[in-house]
Formats: sequence, C-alpha cells, structure tokens
Amino acid sequence: MAPDGGDAMTDVIVAGAGMTRWGKWGRPFVEYGVEAATEALADAGVDWRDVQFVAAGETVRNGYAGYVAASTLARALGWSGAQIATAYGACTSGVMALDVARARILAGLCDIALVVGADTTPKGFLAPNAGDRPDDPDWLRFRLLGATNPAYFALAARRRMDLYDATADDFAAVKVKNARHGLANPRARYRKEVTAEDVLTSPVVSDPLHLLDICATSDGGAALVLMNEAKARQLAGTTRAVRIRGVASVTPAYPNTVLELPDMATDSSLVVPQPARSYMDSIGDAAYDQAGLGPDDVDLAEVYDLATALELDWYEHLGFCAPGEAEKLLRDGETAIGGRLPVNPSGGLACFGEAVPAQAIAQVCEIVWQLRGLAGARQVEGARVGITANKGLFGHGSAVVLST
Repeated sequence: MAPDGGDAMTDVIVAGAGMTRWGKWGRPFVEYGVEAATEALADAGVDWRDVQFVAAGETVRNGYAGYVAASTLARALGWSGAQIATAYGACTSGVMALDVARARILAGLCDIALVVGADTTPKGFLAPNAGDRPDDPDWLRFRLLGATNPAYFALAARRRMDLYDATADDFAAVKVKNARHGLANPRARYRKEVTAEDVLTSPVVSDPLHLLDICATSDGGAALVLMNEAKARQLAGTTRAVRIRGVASVTPAYPNTVLELPDMATDSSLVVPQPARSYMDSIGDAAYDQAGLGPDDVDLAEVYDLATALELDWYEHLGFCAPGEAEKLLRDGETAIGGRLPVNPSGGLACFGEAVPAQAIAQVCEIVWQLRGLAGARQVEGARVGITANKGLFGHGSAVVLST
C-alpha cells in the first residue's frame, strides 16, 4: 500500500470519474457512494485494493454512518487497509474531501486516492440542523429572521433586481437554459424542456422566486479517482489526462464593512479598509491563483445554481463579466452550449437537485467528461479549461480549476 515514488509530481491527475443517476429513491447513501466509486475505479482501470487513501464528504442527515462517511464507504467497498478522512463543509464538502486527497498525493504519501460523496435527502427544502448555535450566522438567519434557504435566495435575487435591473424573466431564462442542457444528460433527475412561462407561472415560493427557480433535494453519489502523474502514466487503463490545477476552500476575510468612528480629540475618522475583493470573488480568485490561469482561459463552468439568480452572481464572481453585466451575458447566449463560455452544461442543480456532499464532486465529474470530450450531445467543443464553484453554510466556499 506504500506509494511507489518515481518522478517528481507537479499536478494531480483525475484518472477516473463516476456518478449515479440522481433522483429520489430513499435508499441508504452508502449504496449511491459505492455505485459511484465502482464506476470511477473502473474508469481509471484501478482495483479497489490499490487505493491507498479515501476521502469522503460527510452527510449529516444519515446518522452516525454519515458522520464517518469515509469509514462507512471503505467498509462497504471492502476493508483493505486504506487510510481515510471525512470532510464537512456543507455544500462544499466534496471539494474539501478532494483537497485533502490531492494534498496527500502532492505530499508523496500516496499514489492513488478515492474521493466520494453521497447523500439521501428528505423531501422538500432542507431544514436547519437540530440544536442551538447562537454563534452560527446561518442558524441566526434561520431562527431569528425566518430566512430559510428559499427566502435567503430571494433576498439575493431582489438585490440583483435593485442593483442591476435584473428581472424575473432573466431568472427564468437561467432555468430554461439549464433545463435544455439537462435534456442531454442521462444522469440528471429532471430531463424536461422548460419554457419561461412554465417558470413564471409556477407557484411563488419566496418573491421574486418561483418554484422552478429553486432546485430540489435529491439522492445521488459522485466519485473521483486521483493519481500522481507517474502512476497515471503507468496504468494503461487511464484515459486522456485531466489535471487538477487549483483548488480553493476559502473563508471570508474580515472586516467586510467599513467602520467610521469619530475621534473626539481630532474629529477625524478611523476607516477600516475592506478586502480588495469580496468573499464570493475570493473563491474563484484563490483557485485561479493556484492554477496560474484566469477567467479568460476558462472554456466552461459548473456553478452553484441553488436558485436561478445565484447563477448570474457567479458569472461576476468568477470574473466572466463585470458586476451588472451577467444578464447581458445570459441574454446574448454566451453561457449556453454553443456560446463563448457555457455555464452548467450538465444541467446544473436545476436538473440534478441537491445531494449535498456529492454535488461539488459531481461538478468536477462533469468538467472531467467535458475536457475528455465524452459529454455526448452536451459537449462543449474544444474545451481545455474548466472551473467549478460552490458555497456552503457558515462561510465555506470552494472552486476547482481543471485543464487538459
């Protein structure tokens, strides 16, 4: 089980990707994780017993087995002596697990790692976890403001309307685009063309967002096999190499407001400077910096579209356009397949729904298939660089840059 050594390592290779079809079956999350892992291992041409390290995203809704997800999945695959780690960062859990596995390979502690996320979710929108956490800003917004996720998303949508004159028609257009993309994805839960009228006449959940503006909760699993370059070259079963160029798992920088405090002696003000870039901007920035690449290098993106308006925010946070220009990018067809920079060619969470520890890994799977040219009817032609982006509760943000 010890690493083989060999050539100096620069990038980590995604040698295998696997994903279940997403839906709502209510089976144990372990089944989804094993299915995804088995496919990823086969894709990489690797036997489970050759895996030296397993990193998994935690699922808090599935009892103790979910809290120790890496151990649970390692047992289900067959005890083999692999080392493990379980990561939790809400919707960024999958990338946190990937980051741990990547770091272990770069440190020379293993040659082959498996990253898995799987979830079984309840019906309806996700509720806050049990227990009192008065120092948790998300708990406070749930309990004191009554701002559950749909209400929170609606506040962001209203902000876009106030700042940039976005309209409900723009939000509906995001759903229409992603639904069209999802038609070509056999793993998507929802594979049905949607019109703007369908979105705008669906029930209002939290004004200005309608039911079809907000993603569902789903069951599903996704997995990746990572290798160092030397091992990837050795294995004839590996396909066209996709490299992890940058991984971000960032928290906000404070202060994020400007305080002006009068000095009674001098009548001057003390100004506490804001960060040069916002927290949401910093998520992509950190991954770009590691990769030595920038927004102009990106050919496609998979972003966190829990609600349609949030996708528009990501266009700006990832540097695809200036603030206030996301709606024009969408209206001009730039972010649809066939456009300059397709966003969510998989169909996004609009077509998959949330399976929390799996979704950030699923985004990476889609980029891998696109960069290999294996995405079928949803293929982004000539794709060479892709980025993913996610945001979780309590200040977790993640992004991954991959390239051929």
